Amino acid sequence: MAPDLTRRDFVKISVAGATAIAAGASLDAAAPPMPERPFGRTGHNVRLFSLGGQAAIEQADSHDVSIAIINRAIDLGVNYVDTAAAYGRPRDPAKQRWELNGISQTYVGEVMATRRKEVFLASKTDDRTRDGSLRLLEQSLKLLKTDHLDLWQLHNVMRDEQIEQIFAKDGAIEALLQARDQKMVRFLGITGHYDPAVLIKGIQRFEFDTVLMALNAGDPHRFSFQQELLPLAAKKKMGIIGMKIPARDRLLRPDGVSNMKDAMGYVLTLPVSTVIIGCKTVAQLEENIQIAKAFTPMPPAEMARLEKLTSGYVDDAQWFKRPVVAGQPVENDQSTD
Repeated sequence: MAPDLTRRDFVKISVAGATAIAAGASLDAAAPPMPERPFGRTGHNVRLFSLGGQAAIEQADSHDVSIAIINRAIDLGVNYVDTAAAYGRPRDPAKQRWELNGISQTYVGEVMATRRKEVFLASKTDDRTRDGSLRLLEQSLKLLKTDHLDLWQLHNVMRDEQIEQIFAKDGAIEALLQARDQKMVRFLGITGHYDPAVLIKGIQRFEFDTVLMALNAGDPHRFSFQQELLPLAAKKKMGIIGMKIPARDRLLRPDGVSNMKDAMGYVLTLPVSTVIIGCKTVAQLEENIQIAKAFTPMPPAEMARLEKLTSGYVDDAQWFKRPVVAGQPVENDQSTD
């Protein structure tokens, strides 16, 4: 991806490569796989749709459906699976974060026990210290039934103070570097959905391999990730993962962005490598994979139309970002992606 690639250029390039994707492509294993894109500098080619470790997969009472979703995703060509220590973590303010690992990694690990080589596996640390992050990594590897992660990410970096803590002596960046040096992880990333300016500071201070950012049709209306962070990440040739595609369904409404085809198509038209979405059912997973198989880039006019539709419900479409009250930003801590 060229450093100065604009949305318009990206659409023109992508149209040529997408014309052969049939809208009604079969989902059986013998059908052609989903289109793929380079995942930054990692050397991995990632499919357009990737599986997120939330929704059913972070629920303690959803074992059977979670295992079915993960296996079905891999059967249908998904080759990137994202989870985190925090996903499905029990709430206990009296304990350190590294003492509590969420259920998502347990479900993913059950499948990884036999299918690890089929996916690029990503997890995260939400501890900002070296020692706490290393403890989380040790637990993550155990739960995920693997001796290494393909990608380990700083989870949901929200504020400047967190950046300073991460890069201070004994901060989490030391854990990431140590883990990479010891080959417990291959690549390093940073994630966030609260404030793009904070992630910009992060990727300016360190050459992360990937960035996971919130992107949907409501993004341009407030603290836009795609206006500044996305071009910078593309210029740095990072692997770029889009999240919050349907904003936990708050983006989807009859008088706004009314379907997942439009929600996914908008983000996939941007210069991203892939999108991650958590699924509630196997049927929902299959619908998302079908959309990815049939994807064709949106023309600029359609992108603008969807952005305009979201202007009437920005608070819902962008619920995860720092809000503005009386012209001033206020804190609204969200612990997961």
